[in-house]
Amino acid sequence: MRFTLRQLQVFVAVAQQQSVSRAAGVLALSQSAASTSITELERQSSCQLFDRSGKRLSLNALGQQLLPQAVALLDQAKEIEDLLHGKSGFGSLSVGATLTIGNYLATLLIGSFMQQHPESQVKLHVQNTAHIVQQVAHHEIDLGLIEGDCIHPDLEIQPWVEDELVVFCAPQHPLASVGRAEWTALAGEAWILREQGSGTRLTFDQAMRHHRSSLNVRLELEHTEAIKRAVESGLGIGCISRLALRDAFRRGSLVALETPQLDLRRQFYFIWHKQKYQTSAMREFLELCRSFTHGVTRSDEIVLPSIA
Repeated sequence: MRFTLRQLQVFVAVAQQQSVSRAAGVLALSQSAASTSITELERQSSCQLFDRSGKRLSLNALGQQLLPQAVALLDQAKEIEDLLHGKSGFGSLSVGATLTIGNYLATLLIGSFMQQHPESQVKLHVQNTAHIVQQVAHHEIDLGLIEGDCIHPDLEIQPWVEDELVVFCAPQHPLASVGRAEWTALAGEAWILREQGSGTRLTFDQAMRHHRSSLNVRLELEHTEAIKRAVESGLGIGCISRLALRDAFRRGSLVALETPQLDLRRQFYFIWHKQKYQTSAMREFLELCRSFTHGVTRSDEIVLPSIA
């Protein structure tokens, strides 16, 4: 073979960064060394892998075919390197989680994973669903934990556990004493919702698809905790996952409103690239996630691990 693993490593970095200089910075190389590596890889294979527009490089069709195979090969090489150095094979793992999962499940699951495998290095990226899907599709992270539906031709999508959104208000709100609300009552309320592109907002919009034009959306916020504080302050009513609200409901600082006319059920999913090589760390982490939700019918019933 004429190419080297180092050349593939530079190729992947340039593909992800779309810039030789940024890729060089990530790999702690000089820009000239990174550029020479790409030039040599293309020369040795007699193929062009990038389309060049000024200083920006974007993958062409052949480069897009090569990228997932190069990432998989580098992952396997890292496992071999760890094995030869006497490590257990649980090396690095990069996980992306949407905000509900990231804030209320992922950090504790990762903590439990690292307790079991202290030699492992895990990175957690918390973004909305659209960002996580994009990062997994571009091989920027190994695995995604997302809320809501995802359709992408390059991704493997597997159901994890069911989740449910719930409409809620402050205890002093007029609807709190009733504990439920029909659509006519909800139509006149000010809403505080997640931003467009989040799985939570997608589920809410689908449930409200016949009434969306008449909604009074007062605020759009990127964080569930900010939505909870705004609703507690009496700025309006909200709709987020029961998982994110269970402690507030126990304390009585927020009140659930049952909405029989709305279907607010959704699914949490695991996603990864179809051509992604599953490292032992990935397989172990997926198994850990599944074990914590075994026998659970809905996310807010999960008994979370305690981290020492």
